[in-house]
Amino acid sequence: MEENVVGSAALGDPTAGTDILSLVLQADIVVKAVMLILALASIWCWAVIFSKSARLRRISGKTGEFEEAFWSGTPLDELYKRMMKHADHPVVLMFTAGMEEWREAARGLSQEGATRLLDRINRVMQLTQDRELVGLEKNISTLATIGATAPFIGLFGTVWGIMNSFQSIALTKNTTLAVVAPGIAEALFATALGLLAAIPAVVAYNRLSTHVDRLGERLTSFSDEFNIVVSRELDAARVVA
Repeated sequence: MEENVVGSAALGDPTAGTDILSLVLQADIVVKAVMLILALASIWCWAVIFSKSARLRRISGKTGEFEEAFWSGTPLDELYKRMMKHADHPVVLMFTAGMEEWREAARGLSQEGATRLLDRINRVMQLTQDRELVGLEKNISTLATIGATAPFIGLFGTVWGIMNSFQSIALTKNTTLAVVAPGIAEALFATALGLLAAIPAVVAYNRLSTHVDRLGERLTSFSDEFNIVVSRELDAARVVA
């Protein structure tokens, strides 16, 4: 009688059902903890995916709109005054930072002074770009962590659950499938949860990292283009002087 009670507590009542909810409720406390960790990791993963994807799409669209305005022939001072009200994404922040450095510089600079000014503009725009990219990359690295660790956390839950099942089999001396199946199923469910959290995390990490890298290249190209435009303006000012 005592052995039957032990086996029932460890393996669960075979007649209680093998649906997912039953597997979770009947699982060992350690397996339940593993399932909870993996469920929370999966929720966090999808939260990062949705928020970062939406933000990157918005930034990409606004970057395209700004580049059209930049090359439309609008005077830089006029574009600067207009964009000051909408400096809420990387390319505009870089543009306004460069323009502020240029507007504060003295007019009629020599060749050496113009070179130093262009260097300062390039540095301030690079700093702005780095700061914005760091903000965009925030939390993306957690996707790589989840993708690398979730399968092993799930595997730990599986090993622990199967070990408990074998211990219960030894106590009850009953190896029928009806007795063993619930314990094995709940253990394997932990592995499934691990994969469910890891696969989207790895795919999303690669996709979002690539998107951020491409945006970084796009911002670097804009910085070079802006420096070229400012260089031409400085050269024209020296000719007029």
